[in-house]
Amino acid sequence: MLAAGVLVSAHVVPGIHYDTVPTLVVVVILLSLFNAILKPILLLFTLPFIVLTMGIGILFINALLFLLVGGLVNGFHVDGFWAAFWGGLIISIISFLTNALLSVSPPNQPKKGGPAKRMPPKDEDVIDI
Repeated sequence: MLAAGVLVSAHVVPGIHYDTVPTLVVVVILLSLFNAILKPILLLFTLPFIVLTMGIGILFINALLFLLVGGLVNGFHVDGFWAAFWGGLIISIISFLTNALLSVSPPNQPKKGGPAKRMPPKDEDVIDI
């Protein structure tokens, strides 16, 4: 999902370029690591900002991570913050859409969080206080 997002953003956003496919693989691996390790830490420290902006602050964190990867990987070029912002937005949209399409629950299985099971009534007449 992330690989498709990076590939689409490299072809759609004018300020994002890559030289070779192996470079793109390195970008995807590094961005995956940053999303797994660095992003939760950044989300924790910027939680008041994220709440204040009603979640839009997450897009800025995605852009900063994308810009960081662009600075670390030779052969992958991100021409500025706004190119990284639009690239991160495209990656987020593609990830959201693929997760929505692939997370269909199979038929004949109950959904999580369904109604609670009731206990059968007991023959005893006891009032609990």
